[in-house]
Amino acid sequence: MAKKPKKSQKRGFIRRIGGDGPWPVRTLRWLVALLFTGGLAGVLLVVGLYFLIDIPDPNKDFQTQTTNVFYSDGKTQIGSFSNQDRHIISIDEIPDVMRNAVVAAEDRSFWSNRGIDIRGILRAARNNTQAGEITGGGSTITQQYVKILYLTQERTYTRKIKEVLISIKIHNQLTKEQILEGYLNTIYFGNGAYGVEVAAQTYFGIPASELNASQAAFLATVINNPTKFDPYTDGARDRILPRYNYVVNGMVEARAITASEGSEIRGTLPKFRKQKKDQRYAGTKGFLLDLTKRQLQKNGFTEFEIVGGGFKVVTTFDKNMQKAAVSAVKEVRPRGIPEVNTALASVEVGTGALRAMYGGPDFLKSQLNWAMLGTQPGSTFKVFAVVAGLRDGFSLQTRLYGNSPIEIGKDKVSNSGDNRGQSFGTVSLAKATQSSVNTAFIDLTRMMSVESTGTTTESSITDLTVGAQKILAAARDAGIPQSTIDEINPVMGVSLGYAPIAPVDMATSYATLAAEGNRADWYAIESVLSPTGASLYKHRVSTTQTIDPDVASDTIASLQLVTKSGTGTRGRTFCPTAGKTGTATAGTQANSRVSGSWFVGTTPKLATAVMYNRGVGNEQLEGYLSPYYGGTYPAMTFRRYSEAVLDRNDCGKFAKPANLKATKGVEIKKDPKPRKTKATPEPTVTLPTDPTPTPEPTVTLPTVPTPTVPTMPTPTLPPAPAPAPGPGLGLD
Repeated sequence: MAKKPKKSQKRGFIRRIGGDGPWPVRTLRWLVALLFTGGLAGVLLVVGLYFLIDIPDPNKDFQTQTTNVFYSDGKTQIGSFSNQDRHIISIDEIPDVMRNAVVAAEDRSFWSNRGIDIRGILRAARNNTQAGEITGGGSTITQQYVKILYLTQERTYTRKIKEVLISIKIHNQLTKEQILEGYLNTIYFGNGAYGVEVAAQTYFGIPASELNASQAAFLATVINNPTKFDPYTDGARDRILPRYNYVVNGMVEARAITASEGSEIRGTLPKFRKQKKDQRYAGTKGFLLDLTKRQLQKNGFTEFEIVGGGFKVVTTFDKNMQKAAVSAVKEVRPRGIPEVNTALASVEVGTGALRAMYGGPDFLKSQLNWAMLGTQPGSTFKVFAVVAGLRDGFSLQTRLYGNSPIEIGKDKVSNSGDNRGQSFGTVSLAKATQSSVNTAFIDLTRMMSVESTGTTTESSITDLTVGAQKILAAARDAGIPQSTIDEINPVMGVSLGYAPIAPVDMATSYATLAAEGNRADWYAIESVLSPTGASLYKHRVSTTQTIDPDVASDTIASLQLVTKSGTGTRGRTFCPTAGKTGTATAGTQANSRVSGSWFVGTTPKLATAVMYNRGVGNEQLEGYLSPYYGGTYPAMTFRRYSEAVLDRNDCGKFAKPANLKATKGVEIKKDPKPRKTKATPEPTVTLPTDPTPTPEPTVTLPTVPTPTVPTMPTPTLPPAPAPAPGPGLGLD
């Protein structure tokens, strides 16, 4: 019988790879083949990239691009950040001590590694995996050199692989001396200095060839973080020394210097030359540029990226509003008082956008930005006591003690006027706000402390900490930063504004009230674009309901009384206006001095704080600026600016007052007229024809410490002094 022909032995491609046998065996064979093929392809790709990528010429390809800063329209330029100050020198002109210092600081395996640090890369890869993104790390001097040449802000695995390949190629084609020469001629040392030659001139006024061990150790230190280790900033020594000592110790370990030489320079920074001034920061625009750079750094951009990344930065500053702010200050501020500082910060209600800022007349002459620093706000801080009182169950009609003085324990506070101060009798919270009655706000603080202390009679309360803490909580919720609140002691006179507050934070807080209790923290940068137009940053407005809308609307209603017929009539604009005056004093009861004059106000769309002070912030205004009350020049500046930027046909409206009813205390039906006392005479001065406002009272504060004047200060407020007991507990 004839045999049947066998079936075809042809098999599919996958079957041929897997071969015969059980399916687990075939699958394993297939996976091995796939991995081998993929690995081979990867190797071929890496090898191909290695040969295709060219090594950049450091003198030809290294370049930075100018970062341009614009007003909010995205078209009108404020200024720019750019630094290309570089002078190339040979390795022979770079002293051994400088070469060894940078190796000790940045890559102690430099002379032995092959351009990459495998352990560092693996460690960085682990950290990046845990972080869920490429955060950097694991870089040798060679890899840093590659990053500089390619100057890219992208953080991807593709770029990291490319960086490693170029580093290996550079290692194979260049000597270590050539790599170090290129690195030291291109690395950024801060303050506009690219390369070690310019850095030596910038910081020490000498050529790189003359650098000593201490100077070299500092330059090697500053590479790590030019912003953090900038020696011209306040508090720089404490930030620099740990890293500087690390470098010195590394130099000793590498025998670049002897142990005795290390001991001699350890803990002692070299002497720096006076900082050169960048003319691009001249005038009022310098404060805008400085704040913009600080905000970019706060949002994660390095100084190297800022000054050389070619970004397009769009700020919140409105061109016309900024011009109006500068004009208002110049037009209202009296002449012949060069020691007086004026600040203005204007924040958009509902968004927090900082639309205008006046920090000083010329950034090159003084880098103290008073819009970010400020002084004691005086009675403008009383607004937070109003918020706290309404929250606590009181109302605008709550009866308060308005006579002067008021004594609690051994402490005493008075209203304005000679001797004992003007007495108002029993007043409502609304009247106390309108006329800025110090004693009434002390009484309110006492009443807010009653239930928490378990005391049934208000007159027996001597510890007002609880009420003071409620006021500080209201200030925080309105927009005063927690870091500032932490520096304020919760004493009975806290509502009188004894602690320094930045005008920008006061403006933000009043904007929160105008927005029916929705807080939007201030910001100054709208967007950042790369040179190719890619979005690197875009601000997203975020609001939080931190104050009850009814509380906010009633507080605004009380502040409108101030501008209608109270101490702030000169701040009233053609739009609905709510505001508060403030006059601060510093010193002791026997030697008190008016140190600050404020007006903070808001319309439905724009909140603005104006502050006048003298010298370093706490010197005497009285007798130098006449009149010195917050209801005069500060209020007039506010009005001049506001009416220049607001549209009378598009003012907007405040929310209607809720007229909250009190759940505690006693309400008053009608405020009595204040008892007449001899008022402190004001100097004769020509002012607008508005009704003359009642000057807000002043109270004496403890001495405020004179702040250290830095060259480029970080906008951090000086700590508030602890108030001393007795007369002069607060200020107004």
